[in-house]
Parts: sequence; C-alpha cells; structure tokens
Amino acid sequence: MASLTAIGFDADDTLWQNEQFFRLTEERFAELLKDYAERDHLTARLLDAEKRNLAHYGFGIKGFTLSMIETAVEVTDGKVPATVIADILETGRAMLTHPVETLPEARATLERLAGDYRLILITKGDLFDQERKLAASGLGDLFDAVEIVSDKNPATYEAIFARHADGAGKSMMVGNSLKSDVVPAIRAGAWGVYVPHELTWVLEHVPEPEEEPRFRRIETLGQLAGLIKEIGTGFATSPSAHSAR
Repeated sequence: MASLTAIGFDADDTLWQNEQFFRLTEERFAELLKDYAERDHLTARLLDAEKRNLAHYGFGIKGFTLSMIETAVEVTDGKVPATVIADILETGRAMLTHPVETLPEARATLERLAGDYRLILITKGDLFDQERKLAASGLGDLFDAVEIVSDKNPATYEAIFARHADGAGKSMMVGNSLKSDVVPAIRAGAWGVYVPHELTWVLEHVPEPEEEPRFRRIETLGQLAGLIKEIGTGFATSPSAHSAR
C-alpha cells in the first residue's frame, strides 16, 4: 500500500485486556454495597458518576476508583463504612498492579508490520498506568513512537500523524473503540480500522460509520496485514466492502 506509511494502534482491549478488569471490579463493588442498593441501580449511579468526573479525572483506573467512592457516599447518604472505602481503594490498587494479558495475534501482527510502516501506540488514560502496561506487555520495542493522551479527537490524530508520520492522509488508526479510535481518525483524514472486542465500555459505543470510504472492520488483529494488502491492490475499495471477515 504505497500511500500508507504509518499505523496507529490503540492499546486497551486492542493489544491487551482491560475492560474485563473493570467489569470484575464493578462486581466486587456491587457486593460491597449490596445492603444499600440493588446491583442495576448501583451500576447506573456509578456510570453517572464516571460521566460527571471525566472532565475532572480523565480516563483510567484512578478516576474510576474515585467515582466508586463518590457513588458509595451517595447511595448510603454519607453513611458508607470506612471499611468499605478501604476495600474500594484496595480494588483500585489491585487493578493498577494486575498482570498484563496481551490479546491473541497482537505481537505477531506488530512484528509482521514493523519495518514496513511506522508503528505508533496511541492510547488514552493515566500516564503511569499506561506506561506500566506497555512495559509489562513486552511490545514497546515494536513501536516507533508512543503517545499517551488525555482524549482522542480529530485534532489529536492530526497532530500525532503530522509529528510522527507523513500526515493523517497516509496513516491508519486501529482499535476497538469506534468513538475514540475510528471515527475521529477518519475525520482527521486517516483510515480507521475497527477491531471489535467482546467487552467495550458503554461510553465508547457509537454507530459504525459504514458509508465512510476509509472505514474498515476486521474481526481479529491477525486480519490487518491482509486488509492493508487488499486496500493497496485496489481490492475492497467500495463502500459495500467495508468488512474483512
């Protein structure tokens, strides 16, 4: 694919597991507060707190932990036991030290593409946590650049692909979030490749941009190299062929 020179990769739930640890922690949180609120009600209140706090704490485990504490205070009318707060803090610390589990085909895909394209890790969230996970994943040496950002929008991708590549027009972004990885990258002028994960945070859900000519969907990372080859040879260039299965 002569016109493509750089590929950006999301990290959480694209290269390694992430959301499953949030789900497990939510279950523990519901167990801790079961005497004060039903599980569904508690989950809804927690999501509301996360939405409110994104502007203050950003994305990541630390903000999630603070949102759990805030929710616990709210649903107990300020009567939450100190022992419950301590348990919530401990679950947050446990998430921050959990072993990194890379997803199938992540390393093989990166190794196959390295050298032919500039590979850029583009992830959002807490700086220390993302640096920890990248180091623990063993994938760091395969990237030409790493960008840990507070949010992902078209301006983010325009700046990153201008700084590390030949601009968004000759770049591709690959990830499991349509809202953060795919749609804004396409709006910046790049290709956007959606790799769905079985667990994706509800706030990252938006419709697939099926009519966008630079949108593609693959079911596993292992299909990425083949997709790039198809695009480069002019195969699957019509809007009706936006899924590589």
